[in-house]
Amino acid sequence: MDKKIVIPGDLLSENSKKAGYGTYVKNDKIYSSFCGIENLKEDKVGVIPLAGAYIPSVNDVVIGIVIVVTPSNWIMDIASPYDGLFHVSEYPRRVESREMHEIMDVGDSIILRVKDVDDSMKVELALRDSNFHKLKTGQIVEVEPVKVPRVIGHGGSMISMLKKETNCSIFVGQNGRIWIDGKDDDVELLSKALRKIEAEAQRSGLTDRIYNFLKNERSKQKEPKPAKFFKSGKKEAKLPKEDHSEEIYRKIDVLLDPNN
Repeated sequence: MDKKIVIPGDLLSENSKKAGYGTYVKNDKIYSSFCGIENLKEDKVGVIPLAGAYIPSVNDVVIGIVIVVTPSNWIMDIASPYDGLFHVSEYPRRVESREMHEIMDVGDSIILRVKDVDDSMKVELALRDSNFHKLKTGQIVEVEPVKVPRVIGHGGSMISMLKKETNCSIFVGQNGRIWIDGKDDDVELLSKALRKIEAEAQRSGLTDRIYNFLKNERSKQKEPKPAKFFKSGKKEAKLPKEDHSEEIYRKIDVLLDPNN
């Protein structure tokens, strides 16, 4: 059974103590604030929005892409209306201004943590941990940020299954950027699965559906491909024709000569 789609103002519960994300309380009743999927749990009632931009929150882990390098900051695109600032002081060692472009240049990707967001939406970034996670291999797939919980799954069930069935490394940023790495065929399969998750995020039983999808795609990959019959691109070499016209005319003249 598909999950219930709600719109702003829909009544979700009459127990105001269970109000969760995406709701508001009026007259001790809980109503939906968004157009989205009703999210019912034992102690909470919430709404998962069907669409919307990523709004940074403190301690979010995101994948950022460098868009500007200054003498003291890397300015990062974090797939949000608000850019993030990664100050040089957050780097694990002392960095001279001339080294900034060598460490990270425009277009480079890195895993970061949202350190602070002030009232004016100035976003400060820091390393996720003591290590510098610059992404040098693999590729980044972007999904709608509101679909990230479906990519991860309940208790990490979806992402664990994706890793196992595709043999790929995966990191999911809360800003909707997903880093994947592995063999070309595996990465292509995983990318298809992520698109399917994004498109069917409102469906129930999604983990089982994606598991079956991956199994079917794997079986197609193992099917023997039909032999291809084709003509060689090389043209058959033709020998030059010999010109026998002079000899033929000489023989004719001899035959017509009355003295013979």
